[in-house]
Amino acid sequence: MGSPLERKLVVITGKGGVGKTTVASAIGMLGASRGLRTLVVEVGDQDRVPALFGRASPGGGAEIQLRERLWSTTIDPDRALLEWLQALGGRISGRLLASSSTFQYFSAAAPGAKELVSMVKLWNLTGAKGVRAARYDVVVLDAPATGHALGMLQSPQTFGTIARVGPVAAQARQVRALLEDPARCSYIAVTHATELAVTETLELQGELYRLLERTLQAVVINGVLPLRFTAGELRRLRALEESGRETAVAAPEGQAASGSEAPGAARETAAVSARRRPAAQERIAVRERLLASATHAARAVHDRSRMQHNQIARLRRRDFEVLGIPFQFVDELDLEAVGRIAQHLGRKL
Repeated sequence: MGSPLERKLVVITGKGGVGKTTVASAIGMLGASRGLRTLVVEVGDQDRVPALFGRASPGGGAEIQLRERLWSTTIDPDRALLEWLQALGGRISGRLLASSSTFQYFSAAAPGAKELVSMVKLWNLTGAKGVRAARYDVVVLDAPATGHALGMLQSPQTFGTIARVGPVAAQARQVRALLEDPARCSYIAVTHATELAVTETLELQGELYRLLERTLQAVVINGVLPLRFTAGELRRLRALEESGRETAVAAPEGQAASGSEAPGAARETAAVSARRRPAAQERIAVRERLLASATHAARAVHDRSRMQHNQIARLRRRDFEVLGIPFQFVDELDLEAVGRIAQHLGRKL
């Protein structure tokens, strides 16, 4: 099917908190590194992408350049709906329209209206035919979590059914055509290798096919731990842990005084040995605790990694293109770490 970056629009979604914005930023960086004019789009009051690049958000939905051939912007659904109604209403001011009861009624009575106009704005950003010349080669959508993202993707169908003629119907048809076209739009799910997150990814695939007859082009597994130990090494770890509990050695007793040693000297030697025994026993106890903690931590990490790989196998059995991102052992995920993720994805996308 080729790389997702060969499409005009790349939609990235998945369970909340799995790193969608990180992956969207990494794919944006990857597109720019390949010479593509790339735009990363967030939805709602987020502006996390500019912050990652150390840039202040311009606000108001303006597009900001992050680095060579890479831009970002945010689509605010409320602002998008207001701009859309203002365009339909001609010279009515935005402030007057926003405060009117008609606008408030329409916002409440037309479920999915904000999602539709957000998708129309996204369609415009792709440089759709008849709108304007394409400013970007690829648009990467950092979509909301699964449920909300599916609502956005379904909105053209919903409004296309309600409004069969007129500008709303025409825009809904154009957006839906983009979303249904495998040559222009691709879908990527981001998830963690946990049972709940993988189950939600499988449900996302089912809903995506039901709504648009599309499938996920790839599933990105974020934070994958390596399988570090073989079965033989695990047996050795268990043996070490068990031997640590059994190697408590009593501190050496004081040696008996020789025949030539005076009784007072013998008593002094015994007293010194008695004082040394608790210190030696404490050192042994500390060593045992350290050994037990180290082996327990090693086995816990191995067990977690094994569970992750079991969940990855669930996805691969469904013939998904699964791309694992190694766990980033850093205190805070910064731009350098996202760059490493982009390089890793670049070897597979």
